[in-house]
Amino acid sequence: MNLIVIGVNHQTAPVEVREQFTISEARLPEALKTLAAQPGIEEAMIVSTCNRVELIARTKDADANLDGCLKKMYGVDAQSYRKYLYEYRERDAIRHVFRVASSLDSMVVGEPQILGQVKEAYATARAVGALNSQLDALYSRAFAVAKRVRTETAIATSAVSIASVAVELAQKIFGNLEGKSVYLVGAGKMCELAARHLLAHGATKLYVGNRTYERAAALAKKFNGEPISFDHLYETVDRADIVISSTGAPHTIFRKEHGERFLARRKNRPMFFIDIAVPRDVDPEMNKLDGIFVYDIDDLQQVVASHISDRRAEADRAEAIVQLEVDRFQARLQTLDVVPTIVSLQEHLETVRQAEIDRVRGRLGMLTPEQEMAIEALSRGIINKIMHTPITTLKSAARESSESTTIVDLVRKLFNLRDTRKSESETSNAELSAKSGGRG
Repeated sequence: MNLIVIGVNHQTAPVEVREQFTISEARLPEALKTLAAQPGIEEAMIVSTCNRVELIARTKDADANLDGCLKKMYGVDAQSYRKYLYEYRERDAIRHVFRVASSLDSMVVGEPQILGQVKEAYATARAVGALNSQLDALYSRAFAVAKRVRTETAIATSAVSIASVAVELAQKIFGNLEGKSVYLVGAGKMCELAARHLLAHGATKLYVGNRTYERAAALAKKFNGEPISFDHLYETVDRADIVISSTGAPHTIFRKEHGERFLARRKNRPMFFIDIAVPRDVDPEMNKLDGIFVYDIDDLQQVVASHISDRRAEADRAEAIVQLEVDRFQARLQTLDVVPTIVSLQEHLETVRQAEIDRVRGRLGMLTPEQEMAIEALSRGIINKIMHTPITTLKSAARESSESTTIVDLVRKLFNLRDTRKSESETSNAELSAKSGGRG
């Protein structure tokens, strides 16, 4: 399949590195076109979230790499970031894709948001024409695997989330949340989930500031809160005890000088900033101010880690499902590699059979229907016996990927078959897409 995955995530790179690779939703279509247009790339996907940025590609050559793509897209030398990058190929890449979709590679194992994010990335890739055959089939299968994991395990039951961690940290700072106010900077799903948790634990007042006022108003209405025009952000944010920020801005929007003004207006009453944006919305320097507490996405990860052991058994069950599904998918890939050669062999021998019957028909004279049937049965029986050994050998070789290419080439040479490499790829792609189990 010549599959490659390269990326950074919360396990391999700190947030200050990840934010250099992040691709906003608005930039994603153009970035996909750039990646798919690189020499040697057959099809491509990009997954960009607050915790990971991954380039996924099927290439023409098995030894291809995506270093040049990183240079083209980011203007960076891959070698200078090598210690932060992970790279998977073939089977390992398939396993990684399945684990990501199943939330086994998430900061919060079992959280449901990643599957939705991957599906959105998949839809964008299809929309711009960067995704077609084998990657399409791979992700269709990944969505089915994710569904199976959630159905057959309890990995998502009582899963620790960013939202629940936000409540836990806020309670440590304020003692309890009774009467506390919350300010959402950004109106995304993660902000909404965190606000819902905080309000459920005693917070009483909600403000929502967003660049699109209509979205702020719609979200504020859900919680009987107050929408704020983004133009008045710095004049109003000090009203809140807890600020949850996730804007997608390319640079920090809260800096140390802002924090100093907030504290002065609040008469030094503490403020708690939960920065779940990548790139970050809150300058880490703000954390140096007495009375301001800033937690970014990596800080939240440390809190989440303390809860992971509670779901380890369910995660192990989910890993076993993923492993089984990887085996099945790879077996399907390997089997499909030899299908076109088998079809070509069958067509070739059928052509020979028909030609030989036509050649001797004139010498046999008029034949009764019974004689025609006998000749047909005899010639087909001979052809089937000739085909049995090479077809069995090809199918066996498909299960041993190291032998597959050698056996296919040998059969082609023995029977003087035309070069079907291009048609094999096309046939395999079509069959794989048809048999992969749908899109989600």
